[in-house]
Amino acid sequence: MIRHIVFFTAKDPKDRDAVREGLELLKGIPDCLRLEIAENRFDDPIPGPSPDVIVYGEFQDEAQLAAYKAHPLYQQSIARVRPLRDMRIAADFVAD
Repeated sequence: MIRHIVFFTAKDPKDRDAVREGLELLKGIPDCLRLEIAENRFDDPIPGPSPDVIVYGEFQDEAQLAAYKAHPLYQQSIARVRPLRDMRIAADFVAD
């Protein structure tokens, strides 16, 4: 299984909801085992930058992850979110 985690921050705090809403489009993509979109709770006691929105996905294999990224809703989400986001950090790893 591949786990896909992406962290986003909005350029402007007033755009946090729009970033989350743009990422919610991803939930319409059938090519995944699990997909969650969530806002950060901002309760880490260690000071420093933190993301506004997190995408968490689980995929059977590389082919399923590639199909997810090739889906038209993925491209629509990018088009909506990219102009509003500041940071994007993504990580994919093979889970035990």
